[in-house]
Amino acid sequence: MKLSKFIVVAACVVVLYPCLAFALSSPNIPLDSPVYSYLEKLSGFGLISSDVKGIRPLSQAEAARLAKEAEARVAAGGQPALAAELLDRLNELLPRELSYYGREDAAPTFDFAPVATARLRYVYVDGAPRSYFRAVHDPGNDGVFGIGSGLRPANPYPSPVQQRGTEGTPLFENNDGAVYRAGSNVDLRASGVLYFSSYASALVEPMLLWSEDADEARLRLNRGYVKLGGKGLELEVGRDENWLGPGYRGAITLTNNARNFDLVKLSSPELVKTKYLWDLKYSLIFSRFEKTVTDGLERQPFFFAGKLAMKPLDDLEFGINLGRQVGGPGVNNSLGDIVRGIVGGTSDDNSNTVAGFDLRLRLPWLRNTELYGELSGEDSASFWPIVESYVAGFYLPRLTESGRDDIRFEYFRGNRILYTNGTFPEGYLRYNMPIGHSQGGATQDFFLRYSHWFSVRNNLALEAFHTRRGDYGRVTVDASGRFDAAGAMQAIERKNALRATWTFPFSKEWNALLLYGQEWIHNYELRAGDTQMNRLLRAELSYRY
Repeated sequence: MKLSKFIVVAACVVVLYPCLAFALSSPNIPLDSPVYSYLEKLSGFGLISSDVKGIRPLSQAEAARLAKEAEARVAAGGQPALAAELLDRLNELLPRELSYYGREDAAPTFDFAPVATARLRYVYVDGAPRSYFRAVHDPGNDGVFGIGSGLRPANPYPSPVQQRGTEGTPLFENNDGAVYRAGSNVDLRASGVLYFSSYASALVEPMLLWSEDADEARLRLNRGYVKLGGKGLELEVGRDENWLGPGYRGAITLTNNARNFDLVKLSSPELVKTKYLWDLKYSLIFSRFEKTVTDGLERQPFFFAGKLAMKPLDDLEFGINLGRQVGGPGVNNSLGDIVRGIVGGTSDDNSNTVAGFDLRLRLPWLRNTELYGELSGEDSASFWPIVESYVAGFYLPRLTESGRDDIRFEYFRGNRILYTNGTFPEGYLRYNMPIGHSQGGATQDFFLRYSHWFSVRNNLALEAFHTRRGDYGRVTVDASGRFDAAGAMQAIERKNALRATWTFPFSKEWNALLLYGQEWIHNYELRAGDTQMNRLLRAELSYRY
């Protein structure tokens, strides 16, 4: 296995070599960094048009390219003061990339930052996370968008499909699989970076977690990788977070909700301008899940994810995405099954696939409001994904003329069998958490966010959630939640939540964040009459995030 990995890396280096002289290799920007909101705001001012939202994280070099695009347009004048503040802050956070982008030969042969970023976080949890363990009736006989029927056979079996997983931490999703337990928790992360001229870069970010409930500290590598190349072709080997889709609160195919993967990734960190095709970005991810034993069945599938994002117009982005578990112990790994897994759509292949399309449209005449959506299916009829799940939303970056107020709404509907599979009974999970949308399958989720920018580093955000489970595929269950024909009917779980976040400067290099969230859950875990109230307090200091 080690030899084969070396051969793959060596082959990729040979392929990449012609591109190295023209690229500025740089580490990726953490997915929870405010840099994303800075760039999104500049796009809202009409200063950036070549951005792609469907593939993240961004490299620091790509962020520098976008900042330079905004700088060239802001020079014409007439922009609100916040736009200039945003560019000044990006210059503070991306000095190397903004200095050497476009003149890569000037980059020093060797450079390093022993502490490139750091964050100290305290989280207090009062409550308990929801389990997604739930029996779901799957009738089959699907159409498309709920119209028609017969694209998938009717399900003749009385036994339901089993949803699994957990939300991890109440009121805290998309956090690289970090789970905070009841009581006090401390999370310390810091990253160091190495640069080898403009050709290569490396990053290491350990994470130290301490929980009062367990009275123990856990140390693990959160991110750590080596990157070669850049611009239109980059190789990344190591452990990193990824997000495929235009959604803000979640995406169906892949997010950073669960623990980060050990991966080999080929991608174009920057937008590739083609002569005969649309401008595009792509990402190809190869990994392997951890070993699981579910209902006595051992599995350790390989994982492949791919995304192609295209821009037919400056204000239109279209994407095709794929996530697939395949092979490993306990399944048929013959050539015939591998071929059937590639084609999909059969009941006896050795893979589990989530795939679909997404779209993002910017409306310049409406203060650059963005409309976006994702449709992904657990199955397919010909090329069309069926058994659909959806993410749809809008983002108004300039609710007021100054651009200091913005608002976002996002809706998610997870199909009753989303993230479930008969071949891999543990489902589309990693360490028991969905690797796609944090709310799991058989769910509806409504999300509203308003934020006000006092300054580029001083922001107040108010968020509201309404989540429903149990609307789809209700069955009768016993006290443990397992299917029982003589049991009680599942209730509909309703969760209402509020969250307020204030970020502000602590010193020149340090930012502070305070967050308080509270949620009320009725028919907790689909048990009629059970209620649960959760609270979360979060305080943190971050260095150069």
